[in-house]
Amino acid sequence: MTNRPDRPIRLLLADDHPVVRAGLRAVLDTEPGFAVVAEAATAERAVELAASEEAAVDVVLMDLQFGAGMHGSEATAAITARPGAPRVLVLTTYDTDADILAAVEAGASGYLLKDAPPEELAAAVRTAAAGQSALAPAVALRLMDRMRTPAEALTKRELEVLQLVADGLSNLQISKRLFLSQATVKSHLVHIYAKLGVDSRTAAVAAAGTRRLIRTP
Repeated sequence: MTNRPDRPIRLLLADDHPVVRAGLRAVLDTEPGFAVVAEAATAERAVELAASEEAAVDVVLMDLQFGAGMHGSEATAAITARPGAPRVLVLTTYDTDADILAAVEAGASGYLLKDAPPEELAAAVRTAAAGQSALAPAVALRLMDRMRTPAEALTKRELEVLQLVADGLSNLQISKRLFLSQATVKSHLVHIYAKLGVDSRTAAVAAAGTRRLIRTP
């Protein structure tokens, strides 16, 4: 949805923590040209509101983790798949490669961390509303590092596999979750070990956690 210059940028806050939403509203309500028009405590509700003609949302500020429900990246993909959809600005505490790649691939216009100062948040909202990319400096640096050394970077699928390993799933469980054969899962793990310079699942998770490639316990 393209924002018109004669009306404020209409915002939807999607986060499962009421305190976070209240804090965001308090910050954004003080910015000229912004209007928080809706809030969503679940990703599913965010998808509904983003499609609402009555809400007429321009930018969705999307968290990634919503408990047991739909993931923020899934909601982002559902929102951005519609013609004329609002822009999605991911606002999260997670800066791992796995989270960043999933959000960007889902169609997010920007990726910002929750510890960003208010002025950076406001600038990112305006940038996203204008249809441009708004990435936190740390996020942009991680993406640039991946581009500089593509042969060493884990692919999105390898990150997905390794994240599930970190979550405690077996090869069989991973194969069912990702709709892959066990042989394919094992092949991904071989490539992961080679890229990380390790020889076991435990070592791979530890190395990936240290490099902030995936979330670890």
